[in-house]
Amino acid sequence: MKKVLSILLALVMVVLCFAACGKKDDAKTDEPKSDFLVGAVYINSQNDTAGYTFAHHNGITKAMEQLGLPKENLRIVDNIPEDTQQVSEAIDKLANQGCKIIFGISFGYIEAFAEAAEKPEYADIIFSHATGYKSNDKNFNNYFGRIYQARYLAGIAAGLKSLELGNNNLGYVAAWGTEYAETCSGINAFAMGAQAVNPNAVVHVNKISTWGDEAKEKAAAEALISTYKCCVIAQHCDSAQPQLAAADGKVFGCGYNSDMTAQAPSAHLTAPIWHWDVYYKLAIETAMNDPANFMSTVGIYYGGLKEGFVDISPLSENCTAETKAIVDKVKAMMVNGEWDVFTNEKLSIAKDGTITKTTAALKDNKGAEVISADGNTYFTYNDGVLTAVDGGKDACDGVIKGSMNYYVAGVEEG
Repeated sequence: MKKVLSILLALVMVVLCFAACGKKDDAKTDEPKSDFLVGAVYINSQNDTAGYTFAHHNGITKAMEQLGLPKENLRIVDNIPEDTQQVSEAIDKLANQGCKIIFGISFGYIEAFAEAAEKPEYADIIFSHATGYKSNDKNFNNYFGRIYQARYLAGIAAGLKSLELGNNNLGYVAAWGTEYAETCSGINAFAMGAQAVNPNAVVHVNKISTWGDEAKEKAAAEALISTYKCCVIAQHCDSAQPQLAAADGKVFGCGYNSDMTAQAPSAHLTAPIWHWDVYYKLAIETAMNDPANFMSTVGIYYGGLKEGFVDISPLSENCTAETKAIVDKVKAMMVNGEWDVFTNEKLSIAKDGTITKTTAALKDNKGAEVISADGNTYFTYNDGVLTAVDGGKDACDGVIKGSMNYYVAGVEEG
């Protein structure tokens, strides 16, 4: 009996040993947390619940989650204005914390980022700047996307709403106007989308001369409603204030950066939005695994609808089913490469969704041709004189991103 008990006791000990060993092995399977640190300089608060900074922050955190990086590996310096000295100090802070890639999300950060990238002590850090035009071939790139495609789709929704209301006046609160191709191309695309369904649509632009000032954004929207009786308020600025003003004014609106339906449910139609995580995942993953080839792998990034980088938010209940059908049809044309906004092909869209293409030169609001009838030549104003830019699609992208400085017919600023 004692012998049997001894054998049973030995078996119990073996089982307990295996169980204990199993627990140890399980503990060992936990992957160590990566020590790769990501830095970001924000123009507004990381705690924003809508708008520009919110969209970027959401994109970075989502990308890090996809890559298995813990949230504490993101180091942020926020509420930094477009002041080169303050941006430089923010960069130094993040670099001294050990960040291996640093993102700057505002256009006016460009000089500070360009300078930091050239410092020998920062040679092993990747500097990635949202929008802009500067870069180097080692550790400094810029990234943006074909948001004009999404703005065209939002313009269709706005144009159809204007037809529904019998009001051809659309408003647009713009951080800047023709000073920057980024804002100018978006305004033009929105107008062209609206005019595709309502040829009589006029887009009134109220420029506030700053990327982010909530008081000015709201006041500009209110002025568009009171002065021009605009029935839809679109925007290229940071906060949801223009949409709140639209709701207060009993009109409609198209937000930007994030779906602003929650902020203005009675007014919001849709918003051109960014899926920033598409870029941030690529950039962080490359900087983490292959930093030496960052510029050749990522380089100057310019994605669009096709890449899933830009889109519009789901059309709200303020839009009809017919609006969704038309928007979806045009979106598919851009995704599959059948058509794009800034070409020599103009779309005319009937209420039943029938789409007609017309080949012709694109003209600005002064009557001058800015894209040739054959679609091979693009133009920009230099010292008031239209100058041809040759080079096909590459030239088109260059104009849209960097040198478009005119409004198309039907756009009025004042």
